Amino acid sequence: MSPENHKALQKQIPDINGTSTGKFSPFTQVIDSIYDLLDKKRYRYSVYAALVITAVIIPTFASNYVLEVFTNAFFYIVLCLGLNIVVGYAGLLDLGYAAFFAVGAYTTGILTSHFGMNFWLTIPFSILFSIMAGVIIGGPTLRLRSDYLAIVTLGFGEITRIAARNLEITGGASGLIGIDRPSLFGLKLYQIHHFYFIFFVLVILAIFVSYRLYHSRLGRAWEYIREDEDAAEAMGIDRVRYKLYAYILGAIFGGIAGSFFAVKMTAISPETFLFTQSAMILLAVVLGGMGKIQGVIVGALLLVIFPEVFRNIGDTRMLFFGIVLLIIMIFRPQGIWPDRRS
Repeated sequence: MSPENHKALQKQIPDINGTSTGKFSPFTQVIDSIYDLLDKKRYRYSVYAALVITAVIIPTFASNYVLEVFTNAFFYIVLCLGLNIVVGYAGLLDLGYAAFFAVGAYTTGILTSHFGMNFWLTIPFSILFSIMAGVIIGGPTLRLRSDYLAIVTLGFGEITRIAARNLEITGGASGLIGIDRPSLFGLKLYQIHHFYFIFFVLVILAIFVSYRLYHSRLGRAWEYIREDEDAAEAMGIDRVRYKLYAYILGAIFGGIAGSFFAVKMTAISPETFLFTQSAMILLAVVLGGMGKIQGVIVGALLLVIFPEVFRNIGDTRMLFFGIVLLIIMIFRPQGIWPDRRS
């Protein structure tokens, strides 16, 4: 093979980071340049501070519609960060994550509407029942791998939704309505900007916890399990126990988000927790970059904001959304902002 042909072939071969060095290199080079820039602490913290300040001042001039969109985006960021622990950190495929979200929402809904409990007191119960759900699905099934694990988690998600649809305490197919709005320091939380700031605080807490987990011994054990379970077990890592930890922590994220979702909407129904919900959350994690906190956030924002930007063109916007997702997955297979942890 001539040197010219050899160079031409090299340009078409994806590099180790999952990016192409072919004719679409300007696209990937721009993303990688931003990636490298934000990897420098002096720039990264400045950008983060600017983003936080921007998020704080948005409610001073934005309409209720814009605040609603951003609130939903914050909500999905929390869910995606929770699923990222399972999928991105530990390398497990979960197709029933909406079940944990449902457990938290129904726990808060039942305790507030049926038993008159204060919303803030329901959060520990949501965490407890989410942990129980994580153990129930994780304990017997985490010895499974790949497709088998995905099928079991999918079944768990559907079982949870069907149970909620048929139990009397959950309101059956009609769901729960009239869930009381919470109060904080005597202030009744009912306006959209109230929940905007609440979910923004949840995002900050979720990012902090995810970051600490990522750089902990637990995070390193998850990384070894994700890369090679057999090698990790040979090194003395109890892969079943650590995988169970991932499921439990991911379930806690979903349960807390579900609790706040229930009081924001004041009504929940089984149709909120369809398989498509789990699929969309997983899509955001994969699209943004599994294992990378910033990537997951970008994926969640894209998932929520992109369809809203093109809402004026009607249902056709989902066609354009699908085309954009397809292009990204073809030319950026590891996600917009993948993890480069060595």
